[in-house]
Amino acid sequence: MTARRQAEPMSATEPIYLDHNATTPLDPAVLRVMLPYFTETFGNPASIEHSHGNAAAQAVEHARGQIATLIGARPAEIVFTGSCTESNNLAILGFAEANPEKRHLVTSMIEHPAVLEPARQLEQRGWKVTYLPVSADGLVDLDAVSAAIDEDTGLVSIMAANNEVGTIQPLRAIGTLCAERGVTFHSDLAQALTSSDVDVERDNIHMASLSAHKLYGPKGIGALYVRSRRPRVRLAPLHFGGGQERGLRPGTLNVPLIAGFGEAAAIARRSVSTERTRLSSLCDAFLDRLRGALTGVQLNGDPEQRLPMLSLSIEGVEPLALLRRLRDDVSISASSACSTDRIETSHVLLALFGDTKRARQAFRVTPGRFTTTAMMDMACDAMIAAAASLQSMRG
Repeated sequence: MTARRQAEPMSATEPIYLDHNATTPLDPAVLRVMLPYFTETFGNPASIEHSHGNAAAQAVEHARGQIATLIGARPAEIVFTGSCTESNNLAILGFAEANPEKRHLVTSMIEHPAVLEPARQLEQRGWKVTYLPVSADGLVDLDAVSAAIDEDTGLVSIMAANNEVGTIQPLRAIGTLCAERGVTFHSDLAQALTSSDVDVERDNIHMASLSAHKLYGPKGIGALYVRSRRPRVRLAPLHFGGGQERGLRPGTLNVPLIAGFGEAAAIARRSVSTERTRLSSLCDAFLDRLRGALTGVQLNGDPEQRLPMLSLSIEGVEPLALLRRLRDDVSISASSACSTDRIETSHVLLALFGDTKRARQAFRVTPGRFTTTAMMDMACDAMIAAAASLQSMRG
């Protein structure tokens, strides 16, 4: 698919959007699928005794099947939530509530706050939590995972791919290790599914959190995969009400967003391989040009096992100053968009590099489905000019 072929033309003054790890634009094909469920097929999917509710319920189950197919799951194993953050909370806190005999969680120091904050909640409830360090490339060490697991370990939670530096973790190896040790394995897949092949059965993933808005779907809808057999994962709900979603997430289902999520998953499944190749090529060319024009350009994260994105640190260039200079031309991120609005170094970069200039100077460039080569070239021109000017001011 040619980049932006499905999208509306950009205005002459619209900045080039290169922050797709924060969120993705809604694919017009996804919007078309969603629209009828706002006005025409508006029934409550719980009201299956009449045609309006039945039509809505069918749309929900169709989307459930599309999302399950994307990750190699069974449709009944997909539980809809309001966000990937909620899915992570349900996976971790719901598991803890349902499995009180096991009171040890293993996770990593570079997880999203939606995993780290529930982990800290468990610590306050008397759980032991092991926060695994990572290499300078952002990789979790398999031997460290194995050494951390003990007889009291109930859950291991390691993200598939890091949203800030792009490093892809060895999910299959971690999943195999957890299966061999009889430990439940949860993974936050939010960042991985547009460009990585994940199969929850093959990879021995027992729970997985998903996000629609990282897949060119709508904001405000997520899902949690919960394995139903070999082994069956037991969860307790965090909310109570009408019993929807197997009692794990009560509340009237948001049919338009769910339908959009399903279509976004279907598109991602068809395009994952070609998009990964195309976006990786764009990133490689962008990085080569920066290195040819500027001094002190460093790539953060694993150079091979990575998402098609760039986490960069440039000597003498402060990210916030760079962002201010690029504001009218290019949208990039100085750190995770899910962080607080305080100016502080990301916990991910601190875990990789400590409190160093490289950590403090990191920023993120993330092209997406509708990014063209011409856009990347224009963005690179603007970044080179801005960074060179900042470097010259520092002498």
